[in-house]
Amino acid sequence: MVRSSAELMAALSAARSLGLGSWCIGAGAVRTLVWDDLHGHTVPTPLADVDLVYFAPDAPLQRDAQLEACLRTAMPSLAWEVTNQAYVHTWFMREFGREVPPLLSLEDGVATWPEYATCVGVSLDADGTIRVIAPHGLEDLFALRVRHNPARADIDTYRQRVASKRFAQRWPLLVIASLQ
Repeated sequence: MVRSSAELMAALSAARSLGLGSWCIGAGAVRTLVWDDLHGHTVPTPLADVDLVYFAPDAPLQRDAQLEACLRTAMPSLAWEVTNQAYVHTWFMREFGREVPPLLSLEDGVATWPEYATCVGVSLDADGTIRVIAPHGLEDLFALRVRHNPARADIDTYRQRVASKRFAQRWPLLVIASLQ
């Protein structure tokens, strides 16, 4: 599926050109691609943004903005969002009102995303190999199942995401776990 998406492959190539050691494009970009395919959508669902995450504990804090600028120059048609997972704990309290421990790796970060089906990322190696990061596996994603991942997102955040992203309207075959 990833190779069938010219836009995602171009985004992966652009991200690879940054020379990051541990990175992936994940969350909505991967989830949307899979769910569109499994629903037989011939026109891709537009992406609100493309999440590039990486893990570099020694990178300066302003590195995210620099990388976003590079990606916007390379592919201005995409709304890039770049996040160093090594620093998520420094802004989580400000953004979500909760203190959280530092993440230990890229995989550790991906494992905390709000729904298990969204905890998936892909990267592109120099030889063209697509690498998949799925700390909770791929079962929920391909079974069209949406379940709350309580690792960092509370139930209210999950409810808001399910509603605001219009999962049920966009992909009616989804089985969305109770919002209680």
